[in-house]
Amino acid sequence: MPCTTLLVGRRASADGSPLVARTEDSSAGSFDPKRAVVVRPEDQPRTYTSVLGGRTIELPENPLRYTAIPNALPDEGIWGCAGINAANVAMSATETITSNPRVLGADPLVERRGGQPGGFGEEDLVTLVLPYIRSAREGVERLGALLAEHGTYEMNGIAFSDAEDIWWLETVGGHHWIARRVPEDHYVTMPNQLGIDSFDLADAEGPGRNHLASPDLRAFLREHHLDLTLREDGQSADVFNPREAFGSHSEHDHVYNSPRAWYMQRTLSPHAEDWDAGAPGTSPDSDDLAWSRRPERLLTVEDVKDVLSSHYQGTVFDPYSPRGTDAERRAFRPIGINRHNALAILQIRPELPESHRAVQWIAYASLPFTTPIPMFTNVEEAPAYLGTTEATVSTDSFYWVSRMIAALADAHYSEVILAIERYQQRTLALGHAAVHAADQEAAGTDDPSAVPGLLAAANTAVAEKIREATDALLGEVLFTASNHMTNRFSRSDG
Repeated sequence: MPCTTLLVGRRASADGSPLVARTEDSSAGSFDPKRAVVVRPEDQPRTYTSVLGGRTIELPENPLRYTAIPNALPDEGIWGCAGINAANVAMSATETITSNPRVLGADPLVERRGGQPGGFGEEDLVTLVLPYIRSAREGVERLGALLAEHGTYEMNGIAFSDAEDIWWLETVGGHHWIARRVPEDHYVTMPNQLGIDSFDLADAEGPGRNHLASPDLRAFLREHHLDLTLREDGQSADVFNPREAFGSHSEHDHVYNSPRAWYMQRTLSPHAEDWDAGAPGTSPDSDDLAWSRRPERLLTVEDVKDVLSSHYQGTVFDPYSPRGTDAERRAFRPIGINRHNALAILQIRPELPESHRAVQWIAYASLPFTTPIPMFTNVEEAPAYLGTTEATVSTDSFYWVSRMIAALADAHYSEVILAIERYQQRTLALGHAAVHAADQEAAGTDDPSAVPGLLAAANTAVAEKIREATDALLGEVLFTASNHMTNRFSRSDG
C-alpha cells in the first residue's frame, strides 16, 4: 500500500511526545473508505484468518482494548491502519517498502498457492499485534516472532511507540526482519522504500539497546553475500548499511520515493544542506538521504500534518504552481496525493497521567485540503462523525465530506486554497483547545472510572464542532466550483 511515514522522537517534539504519523494511501485507481473504531476485548477474535493470505492463527487470551482505522468495506480484510491500545502503546502498520532480487532469492516472500495459506501482511498486523503488547519493544518482539513463524507476502515497515520510545521495524524477505530505535532527538522520513541506513549487529545480538533483528541475521547476511559494505582494515564487521544490503535504488525510487524524503528533510532541516544544488546526498533522486535527522526546532502536530500534506510547495515540482514546466510539475509523486485514505498521528504524552495521555489525530482523503480531528483513545467508542462510513456517499461521514471537498477544490486550487487554509487553522485550534480542556477536566476528577466517559464526551464535542466547520467549507468550495463550471453563462458575457 503506497504510504508516507514521519516519526518524531520525544526530544524532537514540542511537548515531549513521541509522534508516529503515517498516511495510508490506496493503490492507483482505487479508494478505500475508512472509519475509526474502538475494538473492545470482547470484540477481538480468538481465531483469526487472513483474507488475502488465507493463514489462520489462534490469538492469545486477554487482549487489550485498542483503536484502529479499518476499511469500511471489509471485503479485503481489516486493514487496521493505526491505533493505540489501553496500555498507551501505539502502532502504525504498514509502510510498504522495497527490496532487491538477492534478498527475495535468499528468503522468498510467502505466496498463497494451490489452497495453501500464505503469510500475513498489512491487512492483518494491527489486529495480530496491537492488542497484546505493553511497550514499543514488545511490539517489535511479537511481530518478529510472527514473521519468523508465519512469514509475510510483502515488504513492510512498521512503527511502535510508547511514552518513551519509537521503534521502527522493516521486513527483510519472507521471514527476516530488522528494527531500530529512533534517536530521541531525531525525526525519521519514510517513503515506500527500505530506509534504515546503519545497523549494529553486535547490539542486536547483545543488549538490543537500539537495534533488534532476526536471531540468524548475521548468518543470513554471510551465507547470501548481502552485506555490501566496503571496509577499511580494522573496521568493525558489526555495522552495515541495510539500505544497501536489503533495499533498492531503482529509477522508480528516484521518481516515486526519494523525492518525498528529500522534501520532508528540506522542510524540517532547511539550513542543514543546500537542498536545491543537486549535490549527492541532498537531491530529490538521491539514494543516500539520511534515514533520520535532527530538526532545527522542536516539531508539532501541525508540522507533521503539513509535511504529510505537502506537494513540493516552493519548488518547480509543485503540481499547483505556475513556476515549473509541465514536465517538472509532474516529475515526482507528491506526499499529499489524491489517493490518501487516512492520516493517523499517534501522540503519547508522557507528562500526563496514563488515563488521558494518548491522543490519535485522524484525517481522511487528500490531505492538502483536509484537517485532522483529535480523539482520546481511552474510550469505549469512537465519535460517530469519525466512525460512520458506508459505501454510499454521505455528508454524515467525515471521510466522504473530506473526499468531496478535496475533489471539488483540486480543480480550483488558487480560488479556494485561502479558505481551506483558514479552515485548517481554525479546526486545528479547535482540536488543541478541546484536548487542553479535556486534560484539565480529567485531571480535576476524583473518580478515575469517570475519565473514559468524559473523554468520550470531549471526542464527540470536538468532532461536532469540526463537523460544522467542515460543512461550511464544503458549501464555500461547492459555490466556487459551481461558479466556474464550463457551461456558465450570463447576459453580461455578451
